[in-house]
Amino acid sequence: MFIQLVYAMGQTQQAQGAEAPHPLVSLMPLILMFVVFYFLLIRPQQKKQKDHQKMLTEIKKNDEVVTSGGIHGTIVNIKDKTYSLRVDDNVKIEVSKSVISVVKKKIGVVDGE
Repeated sequence: MFIQLVYAMGQTQQAQGAEAPHPLVSLMPLILMFVVFYFLLIRPQQKKQKDHQKMLTEIKKNDEVVTSGGIHGTIVNIKDKTYSLRVDDNVKIEVSKSVISVVKKKIGVVDGE
């Protein structure tokens, strides 16, 4: 019974000349959602990751850094995948390059001092 009703409704729509919408129109909300997600989520995250990678490549000896765990230290040695940090007078630790989150700005420091 239900199938006959659906079939009859389909015939009446065809008889009235109703055309099916273009497939692109039905995909438009999905495309619009992807564009919004790209500009609000994906693009800013890629930019942040690119800036972090640039910061890591510009780190040099004697730079003061903060790790993602909150450890403050000074770079004393740079290796392929790690940095050695001096966190106190006689304390050095080795951390992965990816855990460096901030390079502190040195204000008033002149080269050679």
